[in-house]
Amino acid sequence: MKVASFDIVFQEIPGEVTLALNLSNCPCHCPGCHSQHLWEDIGEELNEALLDDLTERYKGLITCVAFMGGDADPEEVARLASHVQGLKTAWYSGRPATPETSFNFQLSPFTFVKFGPYIESLGGLKSEKTNQRLYKRVGNQWEDITSTFWKKSL
Repeated sequence: MKVASFDIVFQEIPGEVTLALNLSNCPCHCPGCHSQHLWEDIGEELNEALLDDLTERYKGLITCVAFMGGDADPEEVARLASHVQGLKTAWYSGRPATPETSFNFQLSPFTFVKFGPYIESLGGLKSEKTNQRLYKRVGNQWEDITSTFWKKSL
């Protein structure tokens, strides 16, 4: 699994300052995807050493690490998320699933998970019509927090 780029973001996970790791080799190939360059197998190998380097570099500035993609190897995403210490973790998957019907592995390393392919006519998480859903772990349950993106204008 490779990370093509990364950035510090404020809107992917509500209330968190997030180190977003953009993972390449995406098998979903959603029509209208805004990150088609991530369909290619590009970037630097993401391993524990690189993850430690990035989290240490931004220590005290970030509260969450988000794995943006990784659908080609979800078990590896979960393994690397379990390596993260002292920060919340998130996974943005383009797969059509829910935490209860997700993959054949535990989602326990994650604080947040987003499921759903991008469907251009429905929009992303900011659209009230979206098929995508963002969940937050609350105890042993998953709470759908997608509506936190649907701010009404004054």
